[in-house]
Amino acid sequence: MRDINVDAFIVATPGVIKLCKEIAPKIPLHLSTQANVLNILDAEVFCEMGVRRIVAARELSLKDAIEIKKALPDLEIEIFCHGSMCFAFSGRCLISSLQSGRVPNRGSCANDCRFDYEYYVKNPDNGVMMRLVEEEGIGTHIFNAKDLNLSQHIDEILQSGAISALKIEGRTKSPYYAAISTRTYRMAIDDFYNGQSRKNIYQYELNTLKNRGFTDGYIVSRPYEKNNTQNHQSAISDGNYQVNAMIREDGEFAICKHTIRLNEAKEIIFPLNMQCKDSMMVDNEIGTIYKENDKYFIVFKKILLEDNRELSEIHSGNTNHLKLPCKLPSYSFLRERIN
Repeated sequence: MRDINVDAFIVATPGVIKLCKEIAPKIPLHLSTQANVLNILDAEVFCEMGVRRIVAARELSLKDAIEIKKALPDLEIEIFCHGSMCFAFSGRCLISSLQSGRVPNRGSCANDCRFDYEYYVKNPDNGVMMRLVEEEGIGTHIFNAKDLNLSQHIDEILQSGAISALKIEGRTKSPYYAAISTRTYRMAIDDFYNGQSRKNIYQYELNTLKNRGFTDGYIVSRPYEKNNTQNHQSAISDGNYQVNAMIREDGEFAICKHTIRLNEAKEIIFPLNMQCKDSMMVDNEIGTIYKENDKYFIVFKKILLEDNRELSEIHSGNTNHLKLPCKLPSYSFLRERIN
């Protein structure tokens, strides 16, 4: 890692900090959220050890982040702004490791907190065990946290001057999730510095992603002031859009992610700041690209594979790439609204 000159190491313990400084002293050190920095004193200790940036505990408030920045102006503070929320304090959970041997801190968490659990009580005198029936309408998803979404608070976060970076939690997420969440927060940040705000658009785009319901976490309100951070109803992740395809790097073919049929319109979502050019508005034997209500759509007249085979429809299990009517920006997506 030292020899390929990575941007930084994210570390969680003093011992690893010491090791990194010995082996790769020129690589910047960022402190993991699992070190749970919540106050000036803890931040100061790690700052003195050579940490350049702290990824603050998710339980940190913006007010406390401001106080840390005042006391340690050279220390960068990074906060989570979006993504799955671990029910454990600062993500330090061992349930997945205990139940399935999948270690969360090595990237293989099985999301055991999303499971539907049943409760039992046992009488020690006679050994009788009884199942407890949950309260109607509450369910048994007792650990299931809603997803973090701070898109409506970007202005106040950036106005504080305390936050150096926003972190999107993306473990085990799809390319579409990574693309749209990053695109949306980049839009919100750019809008702030351009003196505008489009909160409805941010929320609309984030609603297209699979989620467990949203919460604004604790950056604005204290943990004990919140009672809407859990989803007790279901662990099902819902989004109001289905991804149909991702445009390949060369822009000429697409990789199917969900069923595409002839003569069905799919919305094209471009990378941020890339607009559809007149040359992309085509109508040929492969398909049509058109504009409607400031959105761009594609309709396939022919599903032609790279090996020149022709299909009437294509599904996500098909690894062959399909020809586009014209060249589109790399890593654009085709999607459709779910009714």
